[in-house]
Amino acid sequence: MAYKWYFLRCQSGREKRIRNNAEQRIKVTGLQDVIPQLLVPFELATVMRGGKKRTVENKLYPGYLMVQADLDDDDPARVSKARQVLRSVDGLRDFLGSRGEPTAITEEEVNSILSRMTDSETRPTVSIGLNTGDMVKINSGPFDGFDGAVEEINPEKGTVRVVVTIFGRPTPVDLKYWEVEAV
Repeated sequence: MAYKWYFLRCQSGREKRIRNNAEQRIKVTGLQDVIPQLLVPFELATVMRGGKKRTVENKLYPGYLMVQADLDDDDPARVSKARQVLRSVDGLRDFLGSRGEPTAITEEEVNSILSRMTDSETRPTVSIGLNTGDMVKINSGPFDGFDGAVEEINPEKGTVRVVVTIFGRPTPVDLKYWEVEAV
């Protein structure tokens, strides 16, 4: 069996529910050998909402599922039945490809997506939600209450460099991203 990965179009915003429905239908029809795995590619990100740090899942490809399948099977009837089962799932469209034929994803692309998913599980990315030049208010530390402009953002470290005016002179201050809020 030569399993390859494919993208499957689906209704955006319902990827997990559609994946669960598709997995159940595949299991009921006994086609796990043709389609063993369906994934919703995502990465974890840490965001600030309401003054609290939260970890959220950001979909890498909204409106798409990744499907591991053997569509070059020796039994074309089972392959067509598997594709028919997938098409019958509410919210699923069809495989990504040309002229109705699915196009497989290269191994490099699959490895990149899967490693991005596992890396984010061990170390979530930090989503700061600020841009260079944004005005912010510092809400903790020795500069509490000061306003300044964002000069530099370092998402890997989760820090923001803010230029604050102290005694009439611009002074750069490095702060953690949760110590500032947009004005």
